[in-house]
Amino acid sequence: MTITVDVREQVRQRANFACEFCGVTEIDTGGQLTIDHFQPSTKQGSDNLKNLVYCCIHCNQYKLNYWSTHANDPVLWNPRHEPHSKHFLELKDGTLHPLTPTGTFTLKRLRLNRSPLVAHRLQKRQHTEEMSLLTRYQNTIELIEKMHIQLSELIGEQQKLLKEQKRLLTLLFENWH
Repeated sequence: MTITVDVREQVRQRANFACEFCGVTEIDTGGQLTIDHFQPSTKQGSDNLKNLVYCCIHCNQYKLNYWSTHANDPVLWNPRHEPHSKHFLELKDGTLHPLTPTGTFTLKRLRLNRSPLVAHRLQKRQHTEEMSLLTRYQNTIELIEKMHIQLSELIGEQQKLLKEQKRLLTLLFENWH
């Protein structure tokens, strides 16, 4: 079984160029990630797009060819079928806390709390917060600029009114004398 260039590109784009298990991107790693068969091809997994997962080399290596074959076997989280938030909660310190037995098994199997990933999550969170703050600053600057324009227009209107008031007072004063 061979994965075509087109299918590979579809998997990459669908995953937004990031590991579907841990979130590390191609930019983070400096290159493309791997295509993994969620159900390994050695365990009758197909090259069907639904069975292909984009993942980093580490998640791929830790997963190996795991596939639950018995009812009592732990199940690995499939990022193609369920959201991350169903099985994991990211804590303030950047570690993941499992919410389900599947989350617990996946966390251990893929070592999703390995130090570089925790640091990556913290850095990503800090970057998101910085971008949010930058957006708020930009919005504030835009509002200040709009207020400056409105203030300038109001000052112009006030100057016109003062001129008109002066003219009327002059007329009134002239007619009064």
